[in-house]
Amino acid sequence: MDQTVEQAGGEAPIRVLLADDQALLRSAFKVLVDSEPDMRVVGEASDGAQAYALAKDRRADVVLMDIRMPGTDGLAATRMISADPELSGVRVVMLTTFEVDEYVVQSLRAGASGFLGKGAEPEELLNAIRVAAAGEALLSPAATKGLIASFLAQRGPDVPATGSAHAERLAALTGREREVLVHVAAGLSNDGIAARLEVSPLTVKTHVNRAMAKLGARDRAQLVVIAYESGLVRPRAD
Repeated sequence: MDQTVEQAGGEAPIRVLLADDQALLRSAFKVLVDSEPDMRVVGEASDGAQAYALAKDRRADVVLMDIRMPGTDGLAATRMISADPELSGVRVVMLTTFEVDEYVVQSLRAGASGFLGKGAEPEELLNAIRVAAAGEALLSPAATKGLIASFLAQRGPDVPATGSAHAERLAALTGREREVLVHVAAGLSNDGIAARLEVSPLTVKTHVNRAMAKLGARDRAQLVVIAYESGLVRPRAD
């Protein structure tokens, strides 16, 4: 019987689903995750279709999803999860061989909350799960820089058709919300933005949440994509 063991504080542990076609890697991740008192693995999938089914069946909070899998890949599975109203609370963290993968931008557009290189340190992986479960996005400044480069390479010289639609939505943002969005797109955390604007992190969080609601963004990661697609933020040429 599937029993949820509560943490000392009374909160149920984060329910993690592992989706990767490499059994050895899943086993390593399982040992690591299950060693933490605030999280546990509730299922393992070897392809995207199975990951989608298990996310529903096991009531997963966070899915560690490999992008490249045989059959239904991680990108397709992420789209399926994001499009299912019953799974609106599920957060997907994409696992890539390299931190910047050719499918990273597509993954974020599909609804992933962020991405993590498979070569990340154990503490980075565990932190990624906690950050995603808390509703934040896994977009470090370094990862964001790579994301921008990948995005530009995929979109070509012209802003995609979605850019104009996003630009119209930006008109609904207040001046401070637009300012916060620019900093989010730069990969800054709420604390970092708060320090930059000399306001409290709670105030920043409020602005971020309002921007997400007005722009129809699933989470912080979507805000980054929207900021660049709309033309609000443009990368500097190094």
